[in-house]
This record gives sequence, C-alpha cells and structure tokens, in this order.
Amino acid sequence: MRRHPNRKSKAVDLYRMAAQGVQAAGFTWEIDWQRRRHLEPFSERDLLRESAWVILCSGFREATVRKVFDYISLCFCDWESSVEIACNRSACVATASARFRNAKKIDAIARVADLVTELGFDQFRRGIQSDPIKQLQRLPFIGPVTSWHLAKNLGLDVAKNDRHLSRMAEGLGYADAHELCGEVSEVTGELVSVIDIVFWRFASLTPKV
Repeated sequence: MRRHPNRKSKAVDLYRMAAQGVQAAGFTWEIDWQRRRHLEPFSERDLLRESAWVILCSGFREATVRKVFDYISLCFCDWESSVEIACNRSACVATASARFRNAKKIDAIARVADLVTELGFDQFRRGIQSDPIKQLQRLPFIGPVTSWHLAKNLGLDVAKNDRHLSRMAEGLGYADAHELCGEVSEVTGELVSVIDIVFWRFASLTPKV
C-alpha cells in the first residue's frame, strides 16, 4: 500500500480529536476500563464473560447486546466458573434463549464453558499467554478478527482490524488497524488497545468518519 504523506501526523491529530470527542460523549469510563484491563491479569470469570460478549457482538450492534448482557450473565451463573455453567448447561441455554433468540450464539457460549472445563482454566490461560490468537481461535465464533477483539478485552495490548478501524486505517494510508494504532502508540505513549477503543467508539459515534 502506498503511504500517504504526513500520515503519522494526520493519524495522531485524528486520535487526539477522537479522544476529546469520545470523552465529551460520556465514554471516558470505557477508556479507563481498557487501561485497567491491561493492568489486571484476567480471571476465569473474565474469560467467560468477555468471550460471551465478543460472541454476541459478532454481527450485532454493540448497543443491542449491551441491553441484554446483564440478563445473559445471570443466565450463565454470572460467569462464576466454567464448571458451574457446564453443570447447569441446559438451564443456562434455555433461559438465555428466551431473551436472545440466536440458538447458535447461545450454544457457543455454553461450548466455551465446556472447553475451559475440559482443559482447565490454568492450562487454557497458559495457551493464551504463549500464543493468544491461535488459542482464542479454538473457541466457537472466535475467528481472525474477533480473536483480536477478545484478546484486547482480556487485557492484551493489541488492536482489532474490524470494519470501522480497517476503513479508518485505509483512509489514512495504513495497511490495517494494527499498523495504525501501533504508530499512534509510538508517538503518544498510549496503549495500542486504548487507541483502538477510542478510534472504534469515535467511528461508532460518527459513522461517516
């Protein structure tokens, strides 16, 4: 891909404008959450919850999922443990399906718990730590793009090349969101994952960007 002149300065300027816009819109909490995720090692509950979030968001609007996610969490034992969900699988799936009518996604959430139960959380976490994207793609509904989304939500300092960030990166002369967020991170000192969430939220607030 041909590099645009001054792409770095344009990208940094856009990021700073986006950060101001996102905070003005009331999403400072989201930026703070992403920073905290990087500082805290993820737990089994984090893995179950964030996997479910990414599975449900795949192909759905984030705002739609947010409206039902507390209910889904209760249906799946508030993500207490994979064993708890596996032991109550039928009830979890049935109650969740009453509110979120996508059987494949609800079953996928249960299958995550099945896999973590089978392997053991400690072993699964070690796999993520050694080869995060490959390990996360073992989960149902987690593919080439969503694996980066899940990795970011678990605290890894990465970006996801979804349609919003891919379009933004291309417009600025970057190959993808990884390159865009990485270069802005080098200039600003901010986490790649934070830059990702700022750009993503800004794009969701201003779809024409």
